[in-house]
Amino acid sequence: MSNIFGGLAVESSMLDAKAPHCPNIVYRPIRPSDLEVLEQIHAALFPIRYEMEFFLSVVNGHDIVSWAAVDTNRPDSQSDELIGFVTARVVSAKESEIGDMLRQNPSRKDETLVYILTLGVVKPYRNHGIATTLVREVIKYASSIPACRAVYLHVISYNDPAISFYQKMLFKCVRRISNFYYIKGQHYDSYLFIYYVNGGRSPCSPRDLVAAVAAYLLSLFKSLAMKLRKNEKYPKWPKCKDTNTLMVTHNKKTISSDNSVCQCV
Repeated sequence: MSNIFGGLAVESSMLDAKAPHCPNIVYRPIRPSDLEVLEQIHAALFPIRYEMEFFLSVVNGHDIVSWAAVDTNRPDSQSDELIGFVTARVVSAKESEIGDMLRQNPSRKDETLVYILTLGVVKPYRNHGIATTLVREVIKYASSIPACRAVYLHVISYNDPAISFYQKMLFKCVRRISNFYYIKGQHYDSYLFIYYVNGGRSPCSPRDLVAAVAAYLLSLFKSLAMKLRKNEKYPKWPKCKDTNTLMVTHNKKTISSDNSVCQCV
């Protein structure tokens, strides 16, 4: 499976000419006619070399959904040429690597996720909100699928601008994965980011447990305070029964050293 490096933060040698003062950015699906430029931009932005099968799947819409950004204010010969893109794939939640990061619904066997494969914007067009719009398109697409529970992706650990970008987009950094990438003879870690949609939620965490207990105690305190203000006797603690107890369970998930919890949530 291909993985995202956050192409918006990688300098490109392509299209060094300055972008027009007032670019007119239009978004559309990636087409077969974009094949050559799509290959060139990927080669310029990413340290991984993608196979032709990947590009053919993108331009033909085979198992991959995509959005392209073009600037119609460029010269006529380039007005429909890619200046940004995002590619993604729908995957089964049950078979994904983040199955343990979702609160599964036993009655739903068809739950899915959308995995962002690549995202890139050529250098002259950065800081125009293009990457933000492209990711929002993916989120909107995922939200339109009733069975979809989240959008997720990986970012190489040294790509600070991309990490900051996804945090601003309200993605949650949930895990750091050791040696996820192998590039030119060297290993690199990655961060796993998730954006929940359609009621998708993570399993109960220690923070959720503390919040639930705190909310229960606060509610109990307010109830007792109201009774005291009405000059009622201080109530006796009822015996512990199923109807008077708060039961919160938490299934612990042991993460190996290769999957240490990310600290940038």
